[in-house]
Amino acid sequence: MLTPILVMGLGFLVGIQHAFEPDHISAVSTQILKSKFDKKPIKQLIKQSVTKSSILGAVWGAGHTTTLVLIGFLVYAFAITIHDHIFSGFEFVVGIMLVFLGITTIINKKIQFKHKHPHQHKDGTIHLDEHNHDDSNHRHAHKSYMIGLVHGLAGSGSIVVLSAIALEDMGMVFVFIIIFGVGSMVGMVLVGSLMGVPFAFANRITPMQKIFKYTAGIFSLAIGINIMYQIGVLGHLFST
Repeated sequence: MLTPILVMGLGFLVGIQHAFEPDHISAVSTQILKSKFDKKPIKQLIKQSVTKSSILGAVWGAGHTTTLVLIGFLVYAFAITIHDHIFSGFEFVVGIMLVFLGITTIINKKIQFKHKHPHQHKDGTIHLDEHNHDDSNHRHAHKSYMIGLVHGLAGSGSIVVLSAIALEDMGMVFVFIIIFGVGSMVGMVLVGSLMGVPFAFANRITPMQKIFKYTAGIFSLAIGINIMYQIGVLGHLFST
């Protein structure tokens, strides 16, 4: 018999382990490398880098958790059947995303578009300021959240199947999924923290920046292509 404490403990530990999977590390590393750091003494730079990297990891984990909870809610609360073919399609989309992140990291390019943020004056009037999405004066953590949302699609199938096999009570299922998501957030904070230290030193040395950038980009590209090959070709995703 699985007690609630055991379910929460297992969910948390499996969530942390889940965060350290190569495709997750690859996706987050491409975002951390695009962060800009001020020229500061090395101790302050490490602190700033670790903080930013941890926040990006946590935001990614939040997006990942959101998808898991939504998929679990659809399957268990509304009894919606999602076929394996659809979950495979989700994983294929994640492969495409990793390829895209890898390419943009290697060529050091961003998709630039303008959007607006509300701005309030002292007299209470509010208007919208338009700016480029890569404006360094604005922080867009929601980009990591969106990547986490998409990435959660790849893991949603396995977590739904795992919880369905191990648990029978709907309440326990949701507890497991939520705690699993929290564990993945904690794991991604750890991943971000670990990455923040070497990236802080690389910020001072241009050749190291390029090495990290190309390594992360190629790694993401290779993992994305492998996922697409495994799902699309070996898994016969597009076969009739």
